[in-house]
Amino acid sequence: MAEMQVYIVGGAVRDELLGLPVKDKDYVVVGSTPQAMLDNGYKPVGKDFPVFLHPKTHEEYALARTERKTAAGYKGFAVHASPEVTLEEDLARRDLTINAIAKTENGELIDPFNGLADLKSKTLRHVSDAFAEDPVRILRAARFAARFADFTVAPETNQLMQQMVQAGEVDALVPERVWQELSKGLMEAKPSRMFEVLRDCGALQKILPELDRLWGVPQPPQHHPEIDTGVHVMMVIDYAAKQDFSLPIRFAALMHDLGKGTTPKDVLPRHIGHEIRSVDLLKDVSKRLRVPNDCKELAHIVAKFHGKLHQASKMRADTLLEFLMELDAIRQPARFGDFLKACEADSRGRTGLENCDLPEAELLKLALKKVLSIDAGEIAKSIESPEKIKAALFETRLIAIKKLM
Repeated sequence: MAEMQVYIVGGAVRDELLGLPVKDKDYVVVGSTPQAMLDNGYKPVGKDFPVFLHPKTHEEYALARTERKTAAGYKGFAVHASPEVTLEEDLARRDLTINAIAKTENGELIDPFNGLADLKSKTLRHVSDAFAEDPVRILRAARFAARFADFTVAPETNQLMQQMVQAGEVDALVPERVWQELSKGLMEAKPSRMFEVLRDCGALQKILPELDRLWGVPQPPQHHPEIDTGVHVMMVIDYAAKQDFSLPIRFAALMHDLGKGTTPKDVLPRHIGHEIRSVDLLKDVSKRLRVPNDCKELAHIVAKFHGKLHQASKMRADTLLEFLMELDAIRQPARFGDFLKACEADSRGRTGLENCDLPEAELLKLALKKVLSIDAGEIAKSIESPEKIKAALFETRLIAIKKLM
């Protein structure tokens, strides 16, 4: 058997070369067997292929392996790991050239697929035609475009991704994996790049048709100088990313205007009632992609109420209090804060309005502060008839808001 050799591979090498912090190191072991790894104290963790944890550092060490396509989708692979598999064969099964660079323990770089040149030219390029065997790689390429916003997808890689979409590979993706990659992409530096890449190859129309149809849909230029709804939504999610907002806020920002894609053509560029249509479409998306509850619930209230927020300064005190109650702001003040952040992204995700004032949001914050300062327990104690407690509490809160206004 060949002597065992260990290499650092993938993201750790790439990020070090880009001058970025290295979080996790992945290792490939060439010339070894599962038994030899166990004999050296490594602990097995891989179900589908042989991956082991180092006995001291607990970092992941995977035996060099090859993959062979056996069925549609990202799970349809036969994995072969043996001491005869070379480093180059292992690197050949990786998605992008910038992720297919290895480093020896002495620091020597091994780059059989010219990943260094692609790092220099800022290009996302597939390693080989085997890229086409796994539809998740389309999502990963798009996610890397969001992380490395100044990188571009190589024309031949975009063409290959288009062919994969046309061949129906994307249809084999399971919801959990789509959500996993989309949520990671939303948390990158410039999420709009992910959707740009998915649109360019036709995958977005398959994965999120509700979002894809927003491009080319006009909005009133006096409110939206950028006019195009798809462009607006991308500006909104990039603003949310720039502010380092949480995933639920970013997802809500992505979903808030879905209803504009179903506005009848004869009423454009106005979008009367688009909020309710957005809520209905959001329900479909959330069910299809199995979106987690925190993301789904915030997106729901943002889709439903982001338009109403702009009317807050014109509301009477009782209407304002009822609005806070509709938003469940009294019981869930943290989620209400996230709602306001998503609305901030919506307001400032417009051409020339990136620093606009948000007086309605400030008014609602102050109103909630006043409402929360009232001790509901004390009021309940002072009321003899239980059925009158709710009305008394509303009246006390209303007086507080009237003083504010």
